[in-house]
Amino acid sequence: MSDLLPAIIENWFAGRGWRPRRHQLEMLDAADRGDHALLVAATGAGKTLAGFLPTLSDLIAAPTDGLHTLYVSPLKALAVDVRRNLLAPIEEMGLPIRVETRTGDTPSDRKARQRVRPPQILLTTPESLSLLLSYPDAMLMFADLRTIIVDEVHAFATQKRGDLLNLSMARLQAIHPRLRRVALSATVADIDAYRAWIAPDGDIDRVTPVLGEQGADPDVAILIPEGRVPWSGHSGKYAAKQVMAEIESRRTTLVFCNTRGLAELIFQELWSVNDANLPIAIHHGSLSIEARRKVESAMAAGRLRALVATASLDLGVDWGNVDCVIQMGAPKGSSRLLQRIGRANHRLDMASEAILIPGNRFEYLEARAALDAVEAGERDADDFRSGSLDVLAQHIMALACAGPFRAAEMLEEVRSATPYSALSAETFDNVLSFIEGGGYALRAYDRFKRLTRDADGLWRVSHPRFVQQHRMNAGIIVDQPALAVRFANGRKLGTVEEGFAASLRPGDSFFFSGMALEVVRMDTSDLVVRATSKQARIPSWGGTRMAMSTRLADRVRHFLAEPGEWHRFPDDVREWLEMQKLRSALPQPGQLLIETFPHEGRHYLVCYSFEGWNAHQSLGMLLTRRMDAQGLMPMGFVSNDYALAVYGLKPVTDPKSLFSADILDHEFVDWVEQSSLLKRAFRDVAVISGLIERQHPGKRKTGRQVTFSTDLIYDVLRKYQPDHLLLKAAWADARARMTDVGRLGDLIDRAANTMLHIALDRVSPLAVPVLILIGREQVAQRDAEDALLMEAEALVAQAMRAD
Repeated sequence: MSDLLPAIIENWFAGRGWRPRRHQLEMLDAADRGDHALLVAATGAGKTLAGFLPTLSDLIAAPTDGLHTLYVSPLKALAVDVRRNLLAPIEEMGLPIRVETRTGDTPSDRKARQRVRPPQILLTTPESLSLLLSYPDAMLMFADLRTIIVDEVHAFATQKRGDLLNLSMARLQAIHPRLRRVALSATVADIDAYRAWIAPDGDIDRVTPVLGEQGADPDVAILIPEGRVPWSGHSGKYAAKQVMAEIESRRTTLVFCNTRGLAELIFQELWSVNDANLPIAIHHGSLSIEARRKVESAMAAGRLRALVATASLDLGVDWGNVDCVIQMGAPKGSSRLLQRIGRANHRLDMASEAILIPGNRFEYLEARAALDAVEAGERDADDFRSGSLDVLAQHIMALACAGPFRAAEMLEEVRSATPYSALSAETFDNVLSFIEGGGYALRAYDRFKRLTRDADGLWRVSHPRFVQQHRMNAGIIVDQPALAVRFANGRKLGTVEEGFAASLRPGDSFFFSGMALEVVRMDTSDLVVRATSKQARIPSWGGTRMAMSTRLADRVRHFLAEPGEWHRFPDDVREWLEMQKLRSALPQPGQLLIETFPHEGRHYLVCYSFEGWNAHQSLGMLLTRRMDAQGLMPMGFVSNDYALAVYGLKPVTDPKSLFSADILDHEFVDWVEQSSLLKRAFRDVAVISGLIERQHPGKRKTGRQVTFSTDLIYDVLRKYQPDHLLLKAAWADARARMTDVGRLGDLIDRAANTMLHIALDRVSPLAVPVLILIGREQVAQRDAEDALLMEAEALVAQAMRAD
């Protein structure tokens, strides 16, 4: 035991037959020295308690009635869960410590009271913290703040929400220079990069790294289907009966899906084979807050046997009664898989049990690669980048709402936030100019003149209405235009995106919140529904699909190039690779394999790059444009995470000419500017930066209204101020997020030196999974499935023929 641990906490540990773990005591030591700290420890190792132990010890030794510790999490559910788990030991020890949450779901009267009389420990999110800093009394509220704890730091640091949080920490540090920063995570690859991110001024020497005790190795298996590993598909729904059998044999199972649409699909598939009528539920971010809280409470109380969920629950929500995690479809990254595995058992000395359900043969290789990476302790690399300027504009406006400021002092404070440490004075002045009047192309409009500089050099908000406007519209997460799904009695079930809602008519039915719903009517903001037993479809949600991480991609390439590894695979996967080696080739690591062949009157080019669906979609657009310019008469393309297939009426004999490096300088720029990508990115940065309002007092704009407003401004700026700050920010987003341009560039570079082109007389085994997708993505009716299945079987027969 440490001398720093109060007797009451020692006795609490002893009363449960526990002992403080080494890393928990090291966190106490770091706090005693006044050091910032980064704790990296496995799930179930008591990370959260380790983060709070110095706070509890401090409040026992020197009680205070003011705000002592701020805890910031990426998810509202995580803040609620931590409060529940933290209150138990506080109440059991009889400590007079108040713990409260403050998120977008907190009632307004409680928010107002918290600013006047905050609890000693406040649990919140980056957005709610930013709003707190926008009030003039923020200096008083945070005057006695001693510690800020950032949980699941890997979910923040490389994102725009991380930019906002780091800027907020810079302001808190200015209010209280001796403030300690603490970060917690189970899945950090580059410890020094995260130490730099959490440190004031990026000074890693001021951040003590604390590594948790090694826990039991996870018990992870890949489920092999009853039959053969499918050639295509990514849902794993073929295994519904097997998954249900796993659920029946356990107390509680978490079933993770990579998308909301897949979660709805898998829930319906499981429910259809739930012969024992076990209580199972669904949880994702588009469901109403009431529905999510109800499910979370049921899980915490042990009333559910299974919960189908998305990333809405893969960060830190701790339910000790979960004894198995099932991942439907490919895991996409070893860090994400490890995070999800950690939701099971939740004890350091007990192996977490998980089962992976690959959707197809390539996904089997990916699942095997992920298991190997987890066993090797390999984590996915994080891509740190400079802070976003739209976020900076929002932050500066928030601080201006709290009171006037001087530009030089603000710049110095902003630069102390690591993502903005290299911010130039010129760029900072451009951000100020943007908030001051929208930029010179928009200066004629008073509604963009949010800041004014006085004669004495102080910047202040131009009019009180802009303060209210900021607080109503602040936030980093920009929802896609959406409609509320409601019953006729007004009960809200959640939201669906406007694009999906537009495809529905009265009488149509769809699955949502685990129910089949029939559309009754639709207006500008609501989709009114009723329960139905009619056949229904699965909603679609936009957003970028998760791509397989580069490290997993490297491992899959290694599998293909090493036949000595194939004995570990199921017979049908091994036969597939052996036939590919016989009939064509398997790419070596670093090599880009291109196959061309005719099939049913078309000519195909298939590129095996393993760079992810997003990069392949972008490349498909660019290649078809080049093929058209070369007179090859392209007809279309289709892709998955592993390969891209482009098809047309004339054969490609010189693929190198299609992959030349200038494709990113010419066709890429033209394509992005002519597509909707840049407009969508501009919409997001315009909302985040505060240029466009989402809400007015008593009224919220519809998605169409926001899009119409941003499209008008976008066109004006493109014409009259093409170097506008927001256009540059939109370009950065479009390139980095929406197209995976970094991986696209790597692909093009690899093509120049390592391309292996093999011309075949018919389809190859490796091409089958991507070619099966042609036609399938547009099919909605189940009666077309049989025809597609027959086509797939014929394709497989051709590919697997040895002659």
